[in-house]
Amino acid sequence: MQEFRPRGEQYRTMRLCVDSYIDGVLVGRFYHPALPGGGQSFNSLSQFLIAAENLFDEAKFPQSFEAKRGFVTRPDVRPGGMPELSSETGKLATFVIRLMFRQHASWQGSATWVEARAEEPFRSVLELILMIDGAIKSGSPDK
Repeated sequence: MQEFRPRGEQYRTMRLCVDSYIDGVLVGRFYHPALPGGGQSFNSLSQFLIAAENLFDEAKFPQSFEAKRGFVTRPDVRPGGMPELSSETGKLATFVIRLMFRQHASWQGSATWVEARAEEPFRSVLELILMIDGAIKSGSPDK
């Protein structure tokens, strides 16, 4: 039996639902098509980042820049057969994070603040964290 390795744009994307942010501690859920049951809860930002990184490592997609590469036979995956990203929302904010690369022991991609309908690229996990922090602290997409 061949190992299933997800591919396609849906697998680059996760939905971050922030339910509370007290004293700098982010609590919520994140959704990704490769997660069993669709979503996973977290009680801190570090819990979210470690769980997401482990998910990407297990799926080998997006593959880490440092990972050894090779040719792999892939199963036939049709776009219609790929799971959809959840449409869940957070009590405080919702972000759609699209990962393009995992280089230099970090992430690069773009984040969309759903409520504000604003998208910004990020070059590192730290930059992503600061963007999320700034959006939540501003409180309202109108500010």
